[in-house]
Amino acid sequence: MTTINTSRPITDESTQPPEITPPIRVLLAEDEPHLGIILEQFLNARGFVVTIVRDGAAALEKLQSEVFDVGLLDIMMPEVDGLEVLRRVREKALPPEIIIITGNGTVETAVAALKLGAYDFLTKPYRMAEIEALVRRAWEKRVLTRDNVFLNTRLRRNEPISRFVTQYAPMTAVLGLVERVSSSASPVLVTGEFGTGKGLIARLLHSQGDHAGGPFVTLKCASLNEAKFETELLGVELGAFPGATARTPGALELAAGGTLLFDGIGELDLKLQGKLLRLIEAGSFTRVGGAQKIEINTRIVATTNRDLPRMVTAGLFKDDLMQRINIVRVALPPLRERTADIALLAEYFLSQFSVAGVPRLTDEAMGVLERYRWPGNVRELRNVMERAALLSTGGIVEVRDLPIGLEAGSGARPAPTAPLTLTELERRHIQDVLDRTGWHQGRASELLGISPKTLYRKIREYGFHRPSRLGGALDGN
Repeated sequence: MTTINTSRPITDESTQPPEITPPIRVLLAEDEPHLGIILEQFLNARGFVVTIVRDGAAALEKLQSEVFDVGLLDIMMPEVDGLEVLRRVREKALPPEIIIITGNGTVETAVAALKLGAYDFLTKPYRMAEIEALVRRAWEKRVLTRDNVFLNTRLRRNEPISRFVTQYAPMTAVLGLVERVSSSASPVLVTGEFGTGKGLIARLLHSQGDHAGGPFVTLKCASLNEAKFETELLGVELGAFPGATARTPGALELAAGGTLLFDGIGELDLKLQGKLLRLIEAGSFTRVGGAQKIEINTRIVATTNRDLPRMVTAGLFKDDLMQRINIVRVALPPLRERTADIALLAEYFLSQFSVAGVPRLTDEAMGVLERYRWPGNVRELRNVMERAALLSTGGIVEVRDLPIGLEAGSGARPAPTAPLTLTELERRHIQDVLDRTGWHQGRASELLGISPKTLYRKIREYGFHRPSRLGGALDGN
């Protein structure tokens, strides 16, 4: 049996208490008393927790004794100026994001601040709304950085987060290939049907490679149109378009020193494929509305459940892009070919979902699992075992506890069934997630990996109705 640590624990988010977001902690270092008071009052009124100091030495003292999310530093301060404070702050293990403010900014000063690691640079006079938006963006970046540090610390300590379980020889060979190429910087294409574990393989490539200490960022290609492709991949400069009130890093920038996963790359249209190809070939990019070139320093991994060579032949996927991302190809077999793994995986998932003791599968139930074709692959098996763990009684999982493999009214004897269509599988999966989340559509869309708008459309398309006991009409919550 091969067991590989790869991703987060499997949890039912509907059973978790709602997250309470703590207030954003801001250190304000401003030597102009009147301006400092105005800015402090404004930020406090917006829900921030603000600590104000009047000089650089006091700012350094506060940063040593307290934890802050964002620092607003005036560049001209007594004793120690803002750039020197920034330089010392960036030496900390997980420093706050710093925004430099000055009354007489120059290009040289801005470049110096950014080179030292400032999140952004503002020149007085500024609008209060601009400060608020910038602080929130800086906080979001710090949260992302903190989460990546936490995840990568767990990976480096080899703590079990989730497992890739197999005793199927070809699958073991695949994992061996992943181990061999993980240290390479070459792009990797991971192919396989829906639910075969492509995302887990991508995380495994990241955690075992030279980029393990960097961030792991996922870009879902199916949700990208031309505008979102540029803003989400490249980022946006302050003032690039109406509403761009802050510099926003894109996925390429956020994944610097780590791995960028293009999830479902076969869903990109030809125009976006061409743009991505040019980016990869250039090795650099500029933010939307920007002029400064930024070098691409990230490993690219792409996943797809589509037949890209056939798409190339049909003119639906660019051959040059295929060659670029297909330096190494990892092909995952479907679960129906991994019959030796079905019992192993079923028992593993039961152990994950059981609260008091691991239920035992009867021989009849195991026979149903092994004869079933699993169109949804390992992901479907996991969902079936989660439901079986909930429905089983007396520590036994029987055929009647499985939502597959029985003809209507046939009692407890197993019978062969036709494979579910992908449409029916999707319908059942969406229904199951909605039920598990109590029809909280925001949480359900996150679990499904689709936008709330797409989930709303699917609810209409499949004719789902919110159970009366939950009350209310369709909404975006």
